[in-house]
Amino acid sequence: MSASSTLPPFDPADPLGLDDLLDDEDLAIRDAVRTWAADRVLPYVADWYEKGELPQIRELAKELGSLGALGMSLEGYGCAGASAVQYGLACLELEAADSGIRSLVSVQGSLAMYAVHRFGSEEQKQQWLPGMAAGEIIGCFGLTEPDHGSDPASMRTYAKRDGKDWVLNGRKMWITNGSVAGVAVVWARTDEGVRGFVVPAASPGFSAPEIRHKWSLRASVTSELVLDDVRLPADAVLPAVVGLKGPLSCLSHARYGIVWGAMGAARSSFETAVEYAKSREQFGRPIGGFQLTQAKLADMAVELHKGILLAHHLGRRMDAGRLRPEQVSFGKLNNVREAIEICRTARTILGANGISLEYPVMRHATNLESVLTYEGTVEMHQLVLGKALTGLDAFR
Repeated sequence: MSASSTLPPFDPADPLGLDDLLDDEDLAIRDAVRTWAADRVLPYVADWYEKGELPQIRELAKELGSLGALGMSLEGYGCAGASAVQYGLACLELEAADSGIRSLVSVQGSLAMYAVHRFGSEEQKQQWLPGMAAGEIIGCFGLTEPDHGSDPASMRTYAKRDGKDWVLNGRKMWITNGSVAGVAVVWARTDEGVRGFVVPAASPGFSAPEIRHKWSLRASVTSELVLDDVRLPADAVLPAVVGLKGPLSCLSHARYGIVWGAMGAARSSFETAVEYAKSREQFGRPIGGFQLTQAKLADMAVELHKGILLAHHLGRRMDAGRLRPEQVSFGKLNNVREAIEICRTARTILGANGISLEYPVMRHATNLESVLTYEGTVEMHQLVLGKALTGLDAFR
């Protein structure tokens, strides 16, 4: 018997055989999230996107909590304690539905919950994490400001002591989940350095007006946070960190999820292009039979599955406690950039139909324009890698 006769058949959906890297639990988690997204997001998301709203966000958050998708890789306090790879697979499936849904989960778990879990007191963890893991409390993360995005060290939001209390003043911008959040993790300058604060949304002086007129992440709640003399008790501060290493470590955790998530948007667009190319006829034959279309599909498949393999490699490193921030920058830079290119190429295969919300391609492409910017722009990740490669700091 020849060796080739024992080979498994070629799977166009998994050309590199990457599913062989996953165990039964990994596959079960991936399939559960994929099934949920197909049932609860895909039938409605085009309308949500067109209207610029996410009308069922509280219900969706509770359902995601029931799936174990919120704070998924955290231990205890009602969190699933899943592996980094399993969390990544969930992010991929969620973003294959829509980047806004993955952003909801990412901000809840990798930013707000992660900050409390890693830097909070035991009392803070007990107070907030179980409800957030269940989706009963939605959280947001306040770091970016109207005038300070890539340079958080220059933030203007300030917290000063007043007796035993803290008083916060400032503005935060482009905050996912802000208008529906029950709690915000807000970073502010203090006389001691940058500190994180757990701010209940019901606090007097706190408001979160929603940002309208977006052409990206339209099926997502995006807000400004306004803090006008918000008075907090002494125990509202996250006790275990001082300085920018606090918020930056949270961002690194969230960026890891994006490395996987961007490939979900790319996969959805690629699969749409393949099916369209096989059914759309021009010049008397399906366009998938033309060399130029096949060249596009081949290039898209190569970049898509290279990106998934990269995400998987970074996930294994995270599970082993060996993932460095520079490696996360490597993944975020590559995968989001390639995902956008895959979406743009898919759009050309669909022709004029590519701009229609009847297909997901343009929605994914416009969403990825935001993903390209948030959690570190292309330029910032290039500089992170440039510094790591040369030892020379080009940020300033």
